[in-house]
Amino acid sequence: MININCDLGEGLNNEHILMPLINSCNIACGGHAGDSQSMIECVEISIRNNVNIGAHPSYPDKENFGRKKIDISRSELHDSILNQIENLNSIASSYGIKLHHIKAHGALYNQMFKDKDLSNFYLDTLNNFKDKCYVYVPFNSEIEKSALRKGFKIMYEAFGDRRYNDDLSLVSRERIDALINTPNLVIDQITNIKDLKKIKSINGIYKSIKADTICIHSDTDNSIEILRKINEVFKNKE
Repeated sequence: MININCDLGEGLNNEHILMPLINSCNIACGGHAGDSQSMIECVEISIRNNVNIGAHPSYPDKENFGRKKIDISRSELHDSILNQIENLNSIASSYGIKLHHIKAHGALYNQMFKDKDLSNFYLDTLNNFKDKCYVYVPFNSEIEKSALRKGFKIMYEAFGDRRYNDDLSLVSRERIDALINTPNLVIDQITNIKDLKKIKSINGIYKSIKADTICIHSDTDNSIEILRKINEVFKNKE
């Protein structure tokens, strides 16, 4: 069995189909997508399907779906990230549920792969949640190093539906080959991660990687078919 997570509450309204197929979800909490109603719906569906919930904060930029770095002051970004997480946490608490993890979204997540200063800022922003939940981080990243140094509980995350550069950063979505949307190719990538602890880069080089959880994006073409195939092959959720 492997732990599969999925970004949800992003306006696709497919949570009721995806949630039975995953182990944990990252709920958009108003930065790049989502509002109080979508958060409530995601929490309720996650409870019915015994799925761990996490906050999915991002740059406050719905126009670009949080996938572009925006010009924003650190104080504004601090307040936005904290408000996003606390809004979801408040909703979860009203159902007697605790946040399992926090996972940054989009440009914020990708920047922290190499940006030590942003990683430290982000983690300092999350300090109140330090002992309460995990932080999802990519292996061999600045956010990983900072989180370990600051004493955060981490879970390593890899992607089943994204291609990797040689340094283990994600291939830019601007490239047409950045996404993997063929179920069998996703299975191949996950098998390499699970069994070999390696991932094949865009240049065909096998690189060592750690993964406690594997993400499949809800907006990837064939995401439902991909998740069903994962459950069939790895016997994840019967």
